[in-house]
Amino acid sequence: MSFPNFLTFHSIPVFLEASGEKATPTFNMVAYTGGKMRVDGFPHPVVVEFSGLEISSQSIPIRLDHKPYQGVGHTTKIAIANNELMAEGLISRDTNWARDVANSGTKGFPWKASIGGPILEAEFVPQGNFVEVNGQKFEGPVHVIRKMTLKEISFVDNAADSNTSATVQAQNKTEDIPTSSATAYSMPTPAILEGNVIEDFQKQIRAAALEETNRIETIRSIANGEQSELEAKAIKEGWSPDKFELHFLRSARPTQTPPRAEPQRPMQLVLEAIAMQAGGLSLHTMEKRYSEPVLEAADKYRGVKLLEFCEIAHGQPLPRYASNSCDWIQAAFSTTSLPNLLTSIANKMLLEGYNYIDDSWRRICKIASVNNFQQHSRHRMIGEFKFEKIGEGGELKHGKLSEQKYTQKADTYGIMFGLTREMIINDDLSALSDVPRNVGLGAGEAITDKVWELLLSNPTIDDGKAFFHKDHKNYQDGAGTTLNVDGLTLAEIAFMEQTKPNGRPLGLPASILLVPTALKVVAEMLMKATTLNETTPENVPKVNTNPHTGKYEVVSTSYLSNAGFKNSSSKAWYLFADPNRVPALEVAFLGGQDRPTVERADADFNTLGFQYRGYLDFGVKEQDHRGALKMKGEA
Repeated sequence: MSFPNFLTFHSIPVFLEASGEKATPTFNMVAYTGGKMRVDGFPHPVVVEFSGLEISSQSIPIRLDHKPYQGVGHTTKIAIANNELMAEGLISRDTNWARDVANSGTKGFPWKASIGGPILEAEFVPQGNFVEVNGQKFEGPVHVIRKMTLKEISFVDNAADSNTSATVQAQNKTEDIPTSSATAYSMPTPAILEGNVIEDFQKQIRAAALEETNRIETIRSIANGEQSELEAKAIKEGWSPDKFELHFLRSARPTQTPPRAEPQRPMQLVLEAIAMQAGGLSLHTMEKRYSEPVLEAADKYRGVKLLEFCEIAHGQPLPRYASNSCDWIQAAFSTTSLPNLLTSIANKMLLEGYNYIDDSWRRICKIASVNNFQQHSRHRMIGEFKFEKIGEGGELKHGKLSEQKYTQKADTYGIMFGLTREMIINDDLSALSDVPRNVGLGAGEAITDKVWELLLSNPTIDDGKAFFHKDHKNYQDGAGTTLNVDGLTLAEIAFMEQTKPNGRPLGLPASILLVPTALKVVAEMLMKATTLNETTPENVPKVNTNPHTGKYEVVSTSYLSNAGFKNSSSKAWYLFADPNRVPALEVAFLGGQDRPTVERADADFNTLGFQYRGYLDFGVKEQDHRGALKMKGEA
């Protein structure tokens, strides 16, 4: 997941006035009221702390739509009062954009305001916790921007909040410009911040989100379906796993005592830890999943064999299978404790393996949901909505809609696994974790292989041509397509020249640079280096600014150059648009379930043991060829 590099917050009404026919128009605005905002790129609401908002100058640029080249004017006064950020200023630039803002505003156009600046410090408040900011109390989850520098303010023409409104003073009026008391706000638009500040912020956000996810999963693991009210209370109020376990132990009734004289604990959790430990999970992973008391109890069982483990879970000795293991299996599964325990272990280890596989495909593919196994159609609306001059009669023309159709279909992928008679005789406890973990690896590989096989196969689409084709303006070859400054410039131009079906510009920039492992260092240098060192014909070094710094998110995978895939290459590279805007590839999951499911099944009559089945329902399909560009990287 990635987050905005630079925040711009659309706010509430802007008021314009000119004191004379040739006078410079003025404006007065309330830019932010201190509350929650839904911000693109952030998974939860955002609040900016006024005390940490640094106002770099009383005179900062005023722009249109945050574009540096679309100058409008400057501020003459900026202040924070009554928990509102207010600004006054002049539309002082002699530009087309300044004239548009002034003329439109004084004629009644409802301009909105938007502030922008780099994030210097931020905090994530998880669910169940509270934080006080700007004199208001907010409940998590919420992102709090603790420090931010105000660098510019822009006029914008649209807001996500339908309650926002604005009135504009006509020209030649001299009365005071009113100050709005509205408290509405709208969505921000992202821009770009150079440096490592946002990278550190993103790491903080991801770390906090991961910590919150681990907290919830650990609590649910401890509860194991019991005491659901206590579990819900712990999750909502932000309890730590240790605190929840203490309450759980106090309220739980005593369970069956294992053969060894140990203090009573939630034995299923301890037994899970024993199996995970036998499966080779690292101490770091174990410490994140289980509390210290559980790990201490599990450590005392280190080296236990499979049969003894099952006896502990069963709560009493099981008959030995001197001549027939069926008696042992039937006795072991005579209660629900052992089957439920093994199902829980299988789920956790399957997910462990599933998450281990390279999932870089998630960065370039749109993740979608389907509700059945039938073929589904995806319709992308391509329209002609350019404003036309209105005739004397005032009649407006109708915009034209056309559809582009893409398909998607989910299928089921799965495998059976279980505890066989051979495993029982071998008495190997690690089998309980090794087998489902390998199944999880297989589930991850199934999706990963399908995505990269599809991309590298360059499938034929509805027009009878390959997905990446020169006629589609999304494929180039030749020596000039090598990944360097010139090659990336060539690709950028080609991507920006992509057109809609009506021949007009698509107008959508690329956001992702996809490369094989061999080009990862080159790609990262192109995105991070601010200067380029070159040599003149006289071998005198010169330094030029890197025009591509920070433009694209680098995604690298070894699958692109792996010889096991047809058409693999260590030189070819790609540009992708944001997959949520123009998806080139789509991965759809049945019911939105994007991780494998484990179910216990009765063993086949000819199988001495018990079985589980792991399955995942998904489909992978190419979508709009305009969303990606391939550069061969060689002649």
